[in-house]
Amino acid sequence: MRTFKATLLLLITVLLLSVEIPAKSQQAKKNFVPGTPKLSSGLMTPEVLWSFGRVGSVQVSPDGKKVLYDVTYFNIPENKSYRDLYLVPVEGGTSIRITDTPEKEAEAAWRPDGKKIGYISTASGEPQLWEINPDGSSPKQISKVKNGISSFKYAPDMKHVFYIGTVKIDKDVHDKYPDLPLANARLYDDILYRHWDTWSDGTYQHVFVATYGGTGLSDDIDLLKDERFDTPMKPFGGIEQIAWSADGKSVTYTCKKKAGKDYALSTNSDIYLFDLETGTTKNLTEGMMGYDQNPSFSPDGKKIAWESMSRDGYEADKVRLFIADLATGKKEDYSADFDQNVQNLAWSNDSKTLWFISDIKATDEIFKLDLASKKITRITDGVHNYQSVNPAGDKLVASKVSMSQPAELYLVDPKTGRDKPLTFVNKGIMDQLAIGKVESRWITTTDNQKMRAWIIYPPHFDPKKKYPALLYCEGGPQSTVSQFWSYRWNFQIMAANGYIIIAPNRRGLPGFGQAWNEEISGDYGGQNMKDYLTAIDTLAAEPYVDKNRLGAVGASYGGYSIYYLAGIHQGRFKTFISHSGIFNMEAMYSTTDEMWFVNWDNGGSYWDAKNAVAQNTYKNFSPHKLVQNWDTPMLVIHGERDYRIPYTQGLGAFNSARLKNIPAELLLFPDENHWILQAQNGILWQRVFFDWLNRWLK
Repeated sequence: MRTFKATLLLLITVLLLSVEIPAKSQQAKKNFVPGTPKLSSGLMTPEVLWSFGRVGSVQVSPDGKKVLYDVTYFNIPENKSYRDLYLVPVEGGTSIRITDTPEKEAEAAWRPDGKKIGYISTASGEPQLWEINPDGSSPKQISKVKNGISSFKYAPDMKHVFYIGTVKIDKDVHDKYPDLPLANARLYDDILYRHWDTWSDGTYQHVFVATYGGTGLSDDIDLLKDERFDTPMKPFGGIEQIAWSADGKSVTYTCKKKAGKDYALSTNSDIYLFDLETGTTKNLTEGMMGYDQNPSFSPDGKKIAWESMSRDGYEADKVRLFIADLATGKKEDYSADFDQNVQNLAWSNDSKTLWFISDIKATDEIFKLDLASKKITRITDGVHNYQSVNPAGDKLVASKVSMSQPAELYLVDPKTGRDKPLTFVNKGIMDQLAIGKVESRWITTTDNQKMRAWIIYPPHFDPKKKYPALLYCEGGPQSTVSQFWSYRWNFQIMAANGYIIIAPNRRGLPGFGQAWNEEISGDYGGQNMKDYLTAIDTLAAEPYVDKNRLGAVGASYGGYSIYYLAGIHQGRFKTFISHSGIFNMEAMYSTTDEMWFVNWDNGGSYWDAKNAVAQNTYKNFSPHKLVQNWDTPMLVIHGERDYRIPYTQGLGAFNSARLKNIPAELLLFPDENHWILQAQNGILWQRVFFDWLNRWLK
């Protein structure tokens, strides 16, 4: 998600919008970069967790010698974030901060000649394209687009830039009834009137192409003029869904050209090619029925690769690697024999290799495809998640996290898979922290399958003591319990509070083959619930676990799991915490935003009496049907701007618990969505979370 807000520089005069700002005056307007906090103990706290710098937006320079990235810090008293741009040599060395402003620079990218770095800034009062020299000097505003832009990309020949802008097409209440300017209402005639955390307001994201002359943009063209569609696709699509051809003469973009109910029921997006010379648009993936997105042209201009799913309406289908020959139009699935997902495609400079990330058995690793042999080879192997991969000469630059460390950049040797750190953004904090051991364990399930679980131990773990333990329930539902680092569901802060955590890769998660992933569809309360109980029973059998002090926690589908387990756990747990969980599946079906999700996972609508899968779901798998069995204290958390799982689901669960005289608390965030994104809200979340656990498990 990409949103931009005007901040401290709204008072800059109009004259400054069109002139360069000298580097010295730039220095007067400082960003917030905190010093390394001195910790009173070696244990993680909510305040420490929100003090980490967050590394993102990795770009290798055209000559392959430097890495551009950004770091975001949160100023907790101000409850806001700041972001600056940095450079580090590919071979390692000292990082240099090249911006130091209050504006939170975003979407930074090298100009193809390497002489400038473009980025989005709100220094003029709204988000526009700016450029800066690689040494951080002479920041200059390039675009002056009405209402601003959210992202951009230079054409390889630097003759054009495409950018994402907002256009208003649909009429709202005030357009239709201009004599009622004070009326406060919304009027709709079709569904998907709200999506993720925003209401439809008649505006759409479109791709624009403009002539770029080095000093400004001109002759802007809307590639989707008058079309009621979004590209990138909402709510999470970004610049990765749009690409320039190698010769700079065409643009490909991802779009689902449907509206209203049709959009809500389908995942059938396509990749379109717009020819700048003729002004014509061609659908490159016509007839391919699932998600097709994230196109990437080979540097030699002969091929285009993209990520593709095969089935319409199934958002967790296998992500395939498709490549098309641009001369013949022939399309081929290069991952047909690869039973894993393919993401984050990156071409080698010679167009002979494609690098990508794939989750395999609960870690995310770097792989490569050799186009000549069509062979896929695993490059890395470890207890970590690589998040991105970028070729840099004969090496790779990658972002890596784990359950024990937030994101940093690494230089990876593609021949050996070994890496070395390039950035040390959080070393000062990490050096002071005692990190709990993370252990992999394979558990035999009730149907005699092997399930990988992660066990996280408290720092300074003593096997002679007895500890309370937590079962972590993953969301998605098709989302791997991999080596992720989270600023909310952070296993190290749970461990630092004295808990042992077991995080199982239960049925319905990717990374273990498509068959394992699909076992949850239409079976929410089935085998995966048995997997959860097997995991906690396995942990509880250890001599260092107090089986009388067990809790279960989770969000989204994990929150659903909490409500469901509360009705079937047979006294195993002493407390539950559910964040944004599904409580009443019939109400969820009627009020969620993306209907393809509930249609696929639930099997269909609750009123379809002839649909056996759907009827089983609503009859047997809706947690509200099990409330009569609830008897365990529960904390319910929800965001009021959550339109995926509306907050009334949380109200229903909390009200039911209290009506049964079960101890319960309700934590509501009026300005948060399915996640918790603001600093003070995040710290409050952690404090309430552990206050509740400590009350019932300590």
